[in-house]
Amino acid sequence: MTSEKSAACGMWLRSFHEAPESRTRLLCLPHAGGSASFYLPVSAALSPRIEVLAAQYPGRQDRRSEPAVGTIAELADRVHEVVSELDDRPLAIFGHSMGAILGFELARRLEADGRPAAVLFASGRRGPRTHRCELVHQRDDDGLVAELKNLSGTDAALLDDEELLRMILPAVRNDYRAIETYERPPGAPLSTPIVALIGDDDPKSSVNEAKAWAEETTGDFSLRVLPGGHFYLASQQRAVLETITERVRAYTA
Repeated sequence: MTSEKSAACGMWLRSFHEAPESRTRLLCLPHAGGSASFYLPVSAALSPRIEVLAAQYPGRQDRRSEPAVGTIAELADRVHEVVSELDDRPLAIFGHSMGAILGFELARRLEADGRPAAVLFASGRRGPRTHRCELVHQRDDDGLVAELKNLSGTDAALLDDEELLRMILPAVRNDYRAIETYERPPGAPLSTPIVALIGDDDPKSSVNEAKAWAEETTGDFSLRVLPGGHFYLASQQRAVLETITERVRAYTA
């Protein structure tokens, strides 16, 4: 990998724990407004058996000065450009909420390259063919903050800090616009196995809507429903990690 490509990889993909002997990589894709650090506990738990990489989108944290990417398709293109350099071992993808759709689009691009992902974990998101009219990105700042509080995925202290809010809301609004205007493009299903995970009280996806992920693959499909809301994976971390470990082992044996 050239130094230029290595720098791009380091900018987009964060590694919190070294795992040079791992047989598989797990690429974690954050939710709307989320950042790579959300997956620090996942990396700590799975490394060194599985090397965990977490995407850092532009427009937040140490990339705050960069313009955010406006569409899921463009974001998938940008992540794909970096990920395509990582071809020395199988790649599994875990995406939560917006990250699940981004993971789906990334998996489509990898299949087009002839090197499909080992498995796609689609967490906290309904299938790409389902539709809801959602316009959170059109709300004023108070409405946007109310949405974040309702989903309980953002530190309450951060939401009460006016200065920090002004810093994060542009990226949050951009991500909501990207996911709420996303439409699944025409094309065949994946051959990549899909594992859907969802909280049983998620306001963003019903269990039936999560089952629609089965339409997106000709390979294996399974659904795991766990107690909790949209950010069920915080309280159900052990169950999520067990599912990841079990399925990565099965699909990369």
